[in-house]
Parts: sequence; structure tokens; C-alpha cells
Amino acid sequence: MTLSLPAGAVVRAAEVVLEHASVSPEQTLAGAPTVGEVALGEIAGVEIGIWECTPGTSTDTEVDEVSVVISGRARIDFVSPALPSIEIGPGDVLRIEAGMKTVWTVTETLRKVYIA
Repeated sequence: MTLSLPAGAVVRAAEVVLEHASVSPEQTLAGAPTVGEVALGEIAGVEIGIWECTPGTSTDTEVDEVSVVISGRARIDFVSPALPSIEIGPGDVLRIEAGMKTVWTVTETLRKVYIA
């Protein structure tokens, strides 16, 4: 889904209604997490959007991204490269790189604004 965000406009990231779909069975490790996402547009070829995930545990292979957590909580385990696990919550800024293999354990529905 794409939501156009023209210059000078405001989107209340915490209030945007997102359509959710189940995380694929191959990626789901525990629970029944669902994800919703909306692209807000691009600046110089870089996508900006809102992403949300409900509680559960799933794997991912990341893209280059910087994101700001709006609400919720999660633990991210870095499988490859092997890095210390981190806890994220409201107000945190996260930087991940393309190709990182991660395990996300979402304990409270997590919503973030991403730049990827």
C-alpha cells in the first residue's frame, strides 16, 4: 500500500490504519505475528514508510534502513553477523544493514517509521 505524502503535508504515524497480513510460516518461529506497512513515498530514491508487527517471533534478512520506533517493544537478535541482542521501544532510533540476518521477538505491537 502507498500513501502519498506531498511536501508540506503531515501524517500522524501513530494513527495511520495499516492492513495486516500473516508473517510467512517459513519466517515464523513463535506465535502468529502479522505485519502491516505503508510506503509514504521516496526522496532521492530512498523509501520512507510506516511498518508495524504484532507480538510473536520471526526471522528476517534486512535491507539498509534507519527507523524510529513510535510504539511497542521488541528484542532483536542478530544471527549474522553475530552481534549483541538489543531491546527497542518508543523513541529509539535503529540502524540495520542489508544482509543482516535477524530474529525479532515482538512483545508489544511494534510500530516504526522507516527510511530504507
